[in-house]
Amino acid sequence: QPNAGLEMYKQAHIPGAHYAHLDHDLASSPGPEEGRHPLPSPEVFKATIERLGITNASNVVAYDDASGAIAARFWWMLRWVGHEAVFVLDSGIQGWEKAGFPLESTDPTWKSTQFSLGQVREDWVVKTPDIPEELAQGAALVDARSPARYAGQEEPIDPIAGHIPGAINYPFSLALDSTGAMRDSSELRRELEPLIKGPRGLIATCGSGVTACHLLLAVKAAGLGDGRAYIGSWSEWIRDPGREIETEGTTSETGS
Repeated sequence: QPNAGLEMYKQAHIPGAHYAHLDHDLASSPGPEEGRHPLPSPEVFKATIERLGITNASNVVAYDDASGAIAARFWWMLRWVGHEAVFVLDSGIQGWEKAGFPLESTDPTWKSTQFSLGQVREDWVVKTPDIPEELAQGAALVDARSPARYAGQEEPIDPIAGHIPGAINYPFSLALDSTGAMRDSSELRRELEPLIKGPRGLIATCGSGVTACHLLLAVKAAGLGDGRAYIGSWSEWIRDPGREIETEGTTSETGS
């Protein structure tokens, strides 16, 4: 239901908040060899930033109602194009409501702006052909999906279940407490630091490069710097039937 978020936004949102659509604003239309949410070009994303009224001087706060998963994608993308003054609202709109703050249903008005791209961090993005070599060189490929999806026990979205051989599982939800807020940074550091080992560090993956960004938000919140993202993730990996997959400890090719 890709338009469910927009409908909920129209019903009630934080006063003055603009809306960014995951499929239309934070991703490009996928090609036949790409995952479900490929990155738009920096220039296309620049146009989205300007349409949303963001300037190079803006402090940007992203929120959602999905434990920060989609907000983290926007957070990561703004930093990817060089805008560091961006934050994720802890606990999302649920936390806002619980605190007693108001909501509105009227559309805010704003003007388009001018935005200059900073240094685009191309080194933050890992491509599919790079994954085997990255693993061979000691990178930690960390899958942010649920344990059941990682294990191949269920797959509600993609046509093939399982995970990339060599990937380890740290569900993005582990970084959150029972209220949906980010857990204490020291706790996160104890859990995540052992994953960031070797010269190649951590590469976050998931189904389509969305909750992978939330894992990178947790890494940042833990004071462990910036990991890298495999934006294509599982939905791109399985496009080629010759690539190996793992399920429940067994390895096979996607076409078998």
